[in-house]
Amino acid sequence: MDDIIAGRSGVRAIALGQDGDAIDDFKIIAISNNIHVLNAPSPAATACLSIGETIAQKFLKHHN
Repeated sequence: MDDIIAGRSGVRAIALGQDGDAIDDFKIIAISNNIHVLNAPSPAATACLSIGETIAQKFLKHHN
């Protein structure tokens, strides 16, 4: 039992920050003429309309 440590279970793609910690939230950034979705963790499929709205708002703000 001394060799067992707490950690995440399962396998999934996830973005990591510069410090190596997992980015557990959505990460959407605008750079130049591009909008990048860097992380869309579960429930990305069920949140797709909200994600789309966020991207549209970033586009309008960035290109106004």
